[in-house]
Amino acid sequence: MQMNLPFIKCTEVDWALNDGSHFQFTVARLDEIHPFVSGNKFFKLKYNLARAKREGKQGIITMGGAFSNHLAATAYSCNAEGLQSAAIIRGEIVKPLNATLSFCEQQQMKLIAVDRKDYRKNSASVENILSYHPDFLFVPEGGDNEEGLNGCKEILSVIENADIYTHIICCMGTGTTFKGIAASAKAHQTVIGIPVMKIKKEERSLFLQKHSTIESAAQKIVLFDHAGVGYAKLNNEQINFMNLFYIKTSITTDIIYTGKLMQALITLAEQNYFHYTNKIIVLHTGGLQGNKSLQAGTIVY
Repeated sequence: MQMNLPFIKCTEVDWALNDGSHFQFTVARLDEIHPFVSGNKFFKLKYNLARAKREGKQGIITMGGAFSNHLAATAYSCNAEGLQSAAIIRGEIVKPLNATLSFCEQQQMKLIAVDRKDYRKNSASVENILSYHPDFLFVPEGGDNEEGLNGCKEILSVIENADIYTHIICCMGTGTTFKGIAASAKAHQTVIGIPVMKIKKEERSLFLQKHSTIESAAQKIVLFDHAGVGYAKLNNEQINFMNLFYIKTSITTDIIYTGKLMQALITLAEQNYFHYTNKIIVLHTGGLQGNKSLQAGTIVY
């Protein structure tokens, strides 16, 4: 698989707000980088694949849920690069396999289930699994390691005229992409992160502390109130928005990350969060394979 940095296509959007005004923004189409290793996963895996090869590893072992974009991208990229892959799956592996895990298995990924209560990288169960794979490079869930961060630091470098934007907006899971963007953004820019999981108010300061360790010339803001009903959970409001967003822009979004991201963006615009002089770019980080978990006809694309 060719891991050279691609130039990222951008789509300009003019969105009519409820008050009749127009909100203009740019979407960086990381989702169009590669059909199977799309979005931020391309950048997160780039240096992990290189490290595995450099260190003579047999492959990569990582972690994820049953519908994980990260697992699908890891399985494909390892298979394409002649490496083995293994995944520690959160919870029971249900047969027949869902579309994501079926794809992973087709790409020769070894699937290993671990009880949900033991699903953390330093648990005894996970450590035991890793001990049986000493010749595999361990990559944390979502590619959240130094190699993944270094890849995400390169995203802005392949967006044409990235310096003209005053606001750069991305969704947050592990926060690796947010930190990579913040590390490479300029002093006149504001990087806004939209967490896709519900974070309790008493846990938000710890979350912010974790993601403030990266040095950045830019201003960093995390907005917590746009996770909807919770991580990987759907309601009709989100589905209706995703369908409307596609009808208006022809841009497809996913149910876990970018659907919530775009909904947050439009909500903020309706609330007059942005000044009309702001130049806004939002990062479409891919993950569309997760939509295969939906019943046919739920979304219009």
